[in-house]
Amino acid sequence: MEKIKTLYKKHEEIIVYLIVGVLTTIVAWGAKFGANALFFHNTMYPTPFENGVLSTVNWTAGVIFAYFTNRRFVFKSKEPMRKEAPKFVLSRVSTWVLDAVAMMALTAMNINLVVATLITAVLVTIANYVFSKIFVFNKKKIQ
Repeated sequence: MEKIKTLYKKHEEIIVYLIVGVLTTIVAWGAKFGANALFFHNTMYPTPFENGVLSTVNWTAGVIFAYFTNRRFVFKSKEPMRKEAPKFVLSRVSTWVLDAVAMMALTAMNINLVVATLITAVLVTIANYVFSKIFVFNKKKIQ
């Protein structure tokens, strides 16, 4: 048990980021597939327009949930939200573009919506962590 606690403490930020990431994904995908059911009759092969709408719904739900959970539980930030939130949104805009372009490319190659969503989720998760760690929630060391 002590080894597990030590391992957790050593890698706490990444472990909590992954947990928050799973929760964010559930929220974002719930919104995406809910919108697909509501607006597009559960299509598994959306048009480029439908992809744009679904990616935007996915992104918006994910960003709202992720900002507050990353701020509080992952990076434990005490910085003013007015400084961090714009940087967070800007970093997520770049990964929204990545998601939208990848989804359009993958579904244009006739890859199923669910499979394409899983592929882009991995790419976006890695990019989001890097941006959050380096650009948004970077703790400046006091010398």
